[in-house]
Amino acid sequence: MKSNNSFFIMLLTIRCLTLVCVSQDFDFFYLVQQWPGSFCNIQRNCCYPTTGKPAADFGIHGLWPNYNNGSHPSNCDPDNPYDESKISDLIILMQNNWPTLACPSGNGTKFWAHEWNKHGTCSESVLSQHQYFKAALDGKKAVDLLQTLEKADIKPNGTSYSLNQIRKAIEDAVGFPPGIQCTVAPSGNRQLYQVYVCVDTSGKKFIRCPLMPKEKCGPSIEFPSF
Repeated sequence: MKSNNSFFIMLLTIRCLTLVCVSQDFDFFYLVQQWPGSFCNIQRNCCYPTTGKPAADFGIHGLWPNYNNGSHPSNCDPDNPYDESKISDLIILMQNNWPTLACPSGNGTKFWAHEWNKHGTCSESVLSQHQYFKAALDGKKAVDLLQTLEKADIKPNGTSYSLNQIRKAIEDAVGFPPGIQCTVAPSGNRQLYQVYVCVDTSGKKFIRCPLMPKEKCGPSIEFPSF
């Protein structure tokens, strides 16, 4: 009996160590926010959440663990799936700051579950499920991209702005250069789509990005209305 118990304890220990190693094995986070006007322009069939049309503001896409070599872990712990009861106090904030625009319309649950299951579980040794979503919300609040850009007279009204001007405004607010992704609008213009800032493995401190995402932006990009 003692031998069998020792064997099962060993198996459990190996399994736990494996999960911890997987969940800790990342170098930094990307905090990614997207502009809803651009998302709807390229999707052409975006749907507003069942809770109503989101505000004209950047929305969180995700908080993604990444490696310095450009790859990333994913789906690290199927035994710890998204559980909305663990973030019940954050739901209103999530609806306002992390809305879904996918079709068919939803209340955000499917989107948030995807983000936790694919990305959040890979940081669970550092951040609990509640801490993970709270870290993303806190990061968005700290950056406040729309206010930052509007202070630099960069407004979502269909005007085109210098990519360098946009980058500098965000860098001045964050302290480090952001990654900026663009997409092609129906007009054929490049448009501001997603902004990446990097966060350390605690989920609390902005850092210089070890590498930037592929941007595909020209020197001048459009900031569409929403």
